[in-house]
Amino acid sequence: MRSSVQVRAAEPDDLTSLVRLCLEARAESTVGAQLCSNDSESLRHQIGALLAAPGGVVLVATVDSAPAGLLLARLVGPSVFSDLVSLAVEAVYVARDDRRRGVGHALLAGAVDVAEEGGATDVYASPLPGARGMLRFFARMGFAPAATHRVVSTASLQRRLAGEAASGLGARRGGRAIEDLIARRRQVRAASQLDPADVRMVRGSSADQVRGAAISMQVSRAVASRRASESSTTIS
Repeated sequence: MRSSVQVRAAEPDDLTSLVRLCLEARAESTVGAQLCSNDSESLRHQIGALLAAPGGVVLVATVDSAPAGLLLARLVGPSVFSDLVSLAVEAVYVARDDRRRGVGHALLAGAVDVAEEGGATDVYASPLPGARGMLRFFARMGFAPAATHRVVSTASLQRRLAGEAASGLGARRGGRAIEDLIARRRQVRAASQLDPADVRMVRGSSADQVRGAAISMQVSRAVASRRASESSTTIS
């Protein structure tokens, strides 16, 4: 006789069974620490918070009335970047003894019902790296790669940001040195265009004075050249 699989929204009375399933999933996973806490009370509080949160979705699957699997998700959106609503599936787990009975399919069917009721246009899933069985399951259900999540601890990010800030300061100082070198070269070129008498006049002066003298002499020459050109023009 085929076992009866049912999926329904979880209730507060299901918390003990849900915590047990989460701990089983953690023990089975090679990256259990990334999956969930190993503290029962913390898990109870977290699942309870998801149950009470707006958009929170907790589904429990039963086989012959006994809890056999769970699905945790959230209805997300609209947001600043999109006016669409989506269902983000955070976890799907089926107890080892209840697999190959259609429990996973039933949980996803329940998720589809939630998505339709919430107006979600897409269903996202975030299986953990290394969860090959779950990855294959999602692939069979038509899930395609959409994005890659990255994670970093707060302390590590703070250290990296501090290091980048220090490196940026050094780069700015190096850039200032290059600007100073270019300015000195321009001053040398400007000074080389002065007459010997002009050079003697500004010898020993500061760089700003040399630059100012060079500009002044260039303007004077331009004016003198223009006057000479005008005086050589004859109007009859």
